[in-house]
Amino acid sequence: IGSDYKSNIHNLSLINRYDFLYASVGIHPHDSMGFNDRIFNDIMEWVKIDKVVAIGETGLDYHYEHSPRDIQKRVFRKHLELSRMTGLPVVIHSREAKEDTLAILIESGVTNGVLHCFSGDVDMAERAMEMGFYISFSGSVTFKNARKILDVVKAVPDDYLLVETDAPYLSPEPLRGRRNEPSYIIHTIERIASLRGVSTDDIARITALNARRLFKIGELPKSEIAYQIRDNLYLNITNRCTNQCSFCVKFHTDYVKGHNLRLSYEPKEDEIKAAIGEPARYKEIVFCGYGEPLIRLDTVKDVAKWIKERGGRVRINTNGHGNLIHRRNILPELKGLVDSISVSLDVHDEDAYNRICAPAFKNAFKEVLSFIRDAKQYIPDVQMTVIEMEGVDLEKCKDIARQLGVKLRIRKLGIVG
Repeated sequence: IGSDYKSNIHNLSLINRYDFLYASVGIHPHDSMGFNDRIFNDIMEWVKIDKVVAIGETGLDYHYEHSPRDIQKRVFRKHLELSRMTGLPVVIHSREAKEDTLAILIESGVTNGVLHCFSGDVDMAERAMEMGFYISFSGSVTFKNARKILDVVKAVPDDYLLVETDAPYLSPEPLRGRRNEPSYIIHTIERIASLRGVSTDDIARITALNARRLFKIGELPKSEIAYQIRDNLYLNITNRCTNQCSFCVKFHTDYVKGHNLRLSYEPKEDEIKAAIGEPARYKEIVFCGYGEPLIRLDTVKDVAKWIKERGGRVRINTNGHGNLIHRRNILPELKGLVDSISVSLDVHDEDAYNRICAPAFKNAFKEVLSFIRDAKQYIPDVQMTVIEMEGVDLEKCKDIARQLGVKLRIRKLGIVG
């Protein structure tokens, strides 16, 4: 990342020497005093280089104020103008300058970039993400006195998450005080994974995907049949569904935890088994992708039987429409094949269900309730899930779960995987 004129020149020579390096060109707010038309014209030439993938580091720093604020703002606007002209993302530095940073971004119309080494609050992150910006975290998330930033780490959705070193600065614990380097990023990833309740592999995969998407570097992942999150393996066997839920993540992204779930075809049983490998390696194998798995009931039964024979544990995540789809009670067919079933009721009554979930069947809400109640006869572990969102009465959902005699899990809106 460029910060002053000299570093930009040096970075351009590095990307010419090493095929795995890319550059961002710009002038840091600390050095805004030296910015002039000649430097701006040079940057305009540099952005034509193929391996220059972003504009920056630019922005505002009101902590040190090495350059006057009015000059910082003018130079920030010039970088944003260049980002808008070229379509390249912008790498933004903002320290103790929340309102001015957001105001200038809104004014610019730029919606492509990252707030790097983020040090703001949840409100700032949410307002930046609403404009389309990624949020990137550095080694500071590992510091013992880091409290405010930890709330932001938990709040940023997967689709907006990035990690970085900010090398040679901000070495993470337990390496604080040393010159930072890329290999130290594992400590930052471990801390973020712990805070978000996922594995380091999950964070690495999510952030690698986001970096590729933002900077247009490398190839994006191909669609996956079997995908691992934490200790579970999930099976993505169809993208068809009998609900059209307004909150469903598949309507705005192809990805869950960095895995591409947009199928080009429905895999056959042998393909699914090959993708699983050794079932006993996983805590659970879950039928759960970008569709309703029980649409493919015969495939579910065949694969589940194969998993059980090899010492695996099977769970199905379903919308509870299985009986409606097949026009018979399918639950007895799952006995002995399925250890756990999680049924998405999502809302508290029929009107809300029809409005929010848009089912393909009449009386679907009542049928899902019956499916949940009857599932207890055939499947050892039955769970009902609902969404925490505006228009959903969670207290009524709790009453429904008590009446049905099943566990209840409340899912946060937009959080998947």
